[in-house]
Amino acid sequence: MKSIIKKLTETFGPSGFEKSVRNVIRKEIRDHVDSIKSDKLGNLIAHIKGKGTKVMLASHMDEIGVVTSYIDKNGFIRFSNVGGFFPVHSLTSRIIFENGRIGVIGEERRKSMSDPVEMTKLYIDIGARDRKEAEKLVPIGTFGCYERGFEDIGKRIVAKALDDRIGCAVLIEVAKRLKRKVKNDTYLVFTVQEEVGLKGARTSAFGIDPDIALAVDVTATGDTPEAKKMAVKLGAGAAIKIKDWGIVCDPKIVETLIRIARRNKIPYQFEILERGTTGATVIQLTKGGIPSAAVSIPSRYIHSASEIVDMDDVEAAVKLIVKFLKTDQGGLKNNR
Repeated sequence: MKSIIKKLTETFGPSGFEKSVRNVIRKEIRDHVDSIKSDKLGNLIAHIKGKGTKVMLASHMDEIGVVTSYIDKNGFIRFSNVGGFFPVHSLTSRIIFENGRIGVIGEERRKSMSDPVEMTKLYIDIGARDRKEAEKLVPIGTFGCYERGFEDIGKRIVAKALDDRIGCAVLIEVAKRLKRKVKNDTYLVFTVQEEVGLKGARTSAFGIDPDIALAVDVTATGDTPEAKKMAVKLGAGAAIKIKDWGIVCDPKIVETLIRIARRNKIPYQFEILERGTTGATVIQLTKGGIPSAAVSIPSRYIHSASEIVDMDDVEAAVKLIVKFLKTDQGGLKNNR
């Protein structure tokens, strides 16, 4: 899987500019599904025909980024965030713009190094000598994202945009292993604009109107020095979400995932995420309501240029979802 993860994470794709990512996924998955299409918003929807419960799985294609908002007389660029762009993670990081131009994030002098890093104090240096040159190279309204290559460090990998290209990679691998043999009518959805409001998950769920849904995304960990206490760590298995700030996951789906994991000896752990959410939050509220849950891949340094995941957790997520889809989930349709 590492080769496709590398390809996905090194592809340009901030919110609203998912086209290149979508093209990569389409090529990888088209021979493993019965049909594939893009909707009006840009979501990529793959269908594996089944006679049972209509199940939707959703991973988002977009990554956090920036958009240029002002250029000063010396050619330094001010910018706005696209999604959860954390200033503290960004100093001296490289940014690549949609036209391929590279810049470096700098900051104004702070009165004290103990002062917080503030977005309003940051700028991007693209090597321009003045405003006129900068405007030609990177006009106002140009989108960009982190520029950082994929690194294979054994059982673990480092890359930008693992949130949520790792979820996309999981769904691609799921499709390949299913070989079009499912017990449920299965939709694998690669959504747009999650980082700016869960938009693609909302519209695609409305169009598909599934019986049940699973989001596949990253989650934080509590396994680094003096980290906030959280019962999730790298290498302990797929994280079955119980709750985050946007959703209480459907208990029957959670119970089913736990049962499948135990029966098949798939490593798993429980996720309660105090900050952050996934597309499951808006899928749950679509139309008359859709029972929803999530399977997460633990990740360190989320929303930075160097996120880390463990391939054993990725493998556990793939196995869990494959087994879930190969089991008739008719009992989850009307679970009240």
